[in-house]
Amino acid sequence: MKNYDKINQIIQLLDERILLLDGAMGTMIQSYKLQEKDFRGQRFIEHPYQLKGNNDILSLTKPQIIKEIHLAYLNAGSDIIETNTFNSNTISQSDYGFSDIVYELNYTSTKIARECIQEFNLKNNEPKFVAGAIGPTNKTASISSDVQKPGKREAYFDDIYNSYLPQIEGLIDGGVDLILIETVFDTLNSKAGIIAFIDVCERKNIVLPLMISGTIIDKSGRTLSGQTLQAFCISISHAPNLISIGLNCSVGSIEMRPFVKELSQITDKYVSLYPNAGLPNAFGGYDETPDLMADVVKKYAEEGLINIVGGCCGTTPEHILQISKAVKNAKPRKPPQINKNLKLSGLEPLIVTENTNFVNIGERTNISGSANFKKYILSGDYYKALEIARQQVENGAQILDINCDDAIINSEEVMWNFLNLLASEPDISRVPIMIDSSRWSVIGAGLKCIQGKGIVNSISLKDGEVEFIRSAKTIRKYGFAVVVMAFDEKGQAVTYEDKISICKRAYHLLVEKAKFPANDIIFDPNILTIATGIDEHNDYALNFLKAVEWIKTNLPYASVSGGISNLSFSFRGNNYVREAMHTVFLYH
Repeated sequence: MKNYDKINQIIQLLDERILLLDGAMGTMIQSYKLQEKDFRGQRFIEHPYQLKGNNDILSLTKPQIIKEIHLAYLNAGSDIIETNTFNSNTISQSDYGFSDIVYELNYTSTKIARECIQEFNLKNNEPKFVAGAIGPTNKTASISSDVQKPGKREAYFDDIYNSYLPQIEGLIDGGVDLILIETVFDTLNSKAGIIAFIDVCERKNIVLPLMISGTIIDKSGRTLSGQTLQAFCISISHAPNLISIGLNCSVGSIEMRPFVKELSQITDKYVSLYPNAGLPNAFGGYDETPDLMADVVKKYAEEGLINIVGGCCGTTPEHILQISKAVKNAKPRKPPQINKNLKLSGLEPLIVTENTNFVNIGERTNISGSANFKKYILSGDYYKALEIARQQVENGAQILDINCDDAIINSEEVMWNFLNLLASEPDISRVPIMIDSSRWSVIGAGLKCIQGKGIVNSISLKDGEVEFIRSAKTIRKYGFAVVVMAFDEKGQAVTYEDKISICKRAYHLLVEKAKFPANDIIFDPNILTIATGIDEHNDYALNFLKAVEWIKTNLPYASVSGGISNLSFSFRGNNYVREAMHTVFLYH
């Protein structure tokens, strides 16, 4: 693997001082008053599409302008300049008929930025970095494009993932120092970008630092796809070599204060901020002057809220120059230590701490657990199935378990359709989702529909260590937690000794070989039925309780779950006895 030195160099600088990003590329391009012929150049003079407004193409037709802008920001004090590639993905470029040159756009734009740093350093020997800018595309994987069809998307996860692949290839081959996934308005889009980033880096055997920056739509502090700021952070914090989480675009610098303050408290990553120069005025301009913006940013710096700062729409080299002066002597924010709790998210966060009581999982959206849910799913009446989900959340379910496994339906398609519909219901999708299936293909379909951080239920050692680790690594790429069943190659753990032995083995494989965070591991040591008339079943409840105590003592940060209804299954039909048994069991 290459480039660990680059990560360490950037982290060392971030610990020493506040780093400066550049300002708006688009704002500067507009100042040149370019016409259609400028965007076309000689190469695209006969191109059938209108090209004015496709700023990224200027890296091919007017590279000198892009170079002038980069140099202006470097001379103003920028430590990190962004490539002219915000829309250089196949989805965005398809609007101009340029999907086939996406790799070239990114490669060329990176080379221009690298040349600018080399030219700058002929006179100045300062560390400067090129960030490969990856915009959100002009599609969303979490929101329907048709109010009549809430489960429909103009682009799905795989479309966005495939759109990013040639972009990231071009950026890396061109020589970027880091990748910046920015202006995230839909976390599912950014997850596709994260996985594309992981896959390209693995294929090229390279390690690169990653920055992610989201955008909120108004003073509610939510993204366009509905997530709160904390839910967004939880959803993307799994990304490898993630050095910073930040906010950009959105509202002006003044209005960003409560959000950057919250962000500085909830993440242990470095914090970036590059807001607009205010909101657009009636003429489409921006009213925050360089001096005003610098004063605001200076206060943020003095409060210890930021590590990286720059500008978005409406900002210029003069803004960056004044900001650079304002933060020159400010100490950078010191990232806090964050407790290693189980953190999940739907549109809203769910954090499980040592003081949390039982977390209730709604299991009525499970074909095996609800006759009504099964009836609605098999008949294709997803809206009535959604009502079951809604009732569970209204009645206190903190996580929704979704299981669509049935031999007579296409479970992958059903899981996909149901989760896309559920995402359009904010009163339901505010809670985290547990994807529950015994088939990996169904789990895989579900992972591509959820912008939050949910749980996969489940994996086990029954198919051996290789498959176990492979599954865990895939789940980690999507940023999910996992339920681990106490099964191994010999079968289900029944005795106390087998339960702790399997859980211990699984824990060390996950943490040491799969690099899976211990706080994202949830063990299910099997609640089995007691009072069946068979003597060897009488200790099943005690075996589970003893195993829980052992796990909590010996496997740090891991959680435990269990399906309590199994305990009293021999008394089905006698709810009075079952409820009494459950109460005593939960007490212990």
